[in-house]
Amino acid sequence: MYKYDDAGLRNVWLANGYTVRKTRYGKAVAIENVEGLTRAICRALASKPGRLTGAEFRYLRLHLGLSQKALGKAFGNTEQAIALWEKKGRIPLWADKHLRLLVIAKEDGNEPLGRALERLDIVERLVSSRLVVEETRRGWKTRFEDEEKTAA
Repeated sequence: MYKYDDAGLRNVWLANGYTVRKTRYGKAVAIENVEGLTRAICRALASKPGRLTGAEFRYLRLHLGLSQKALGKAFGNTEQAIALWEKKGRIPLWADKHLRLLVIAKEDGNEPLGRALERLDIVERLVSSRLVVEETRRGWKTRFEDEEKTAA
């Protein structure tokens, strides 16, 4: 079996669905259906008994496509609170349940929820970006740039 430790998961083992290949740099593992694997893991984590670990919480958040900041805003908390929950593994019961509900709704094909989650992440990225306005031959054009990238 192969220990699958994506995003810090510690308790996931693959019985099959992968191949190990030798490369000139060492062994490489190829997973045949990563999207299906991710969805299966998310469904299992969302329905598992007991509380989520910090790594499991992070895995589900990443599957939803949310930054710590976006999830913090959605939950009425700060980015630092989400980071602390994930690091220490002490997730409040209400946050554990809410994240599980979001994952289950997304996996069940709740399109309005999916669009809302996408908007949350987009809005959060736009808040931390700058609006660049540039005059061209055809008039003024606008674009958003990530402030971190433009500062470098």
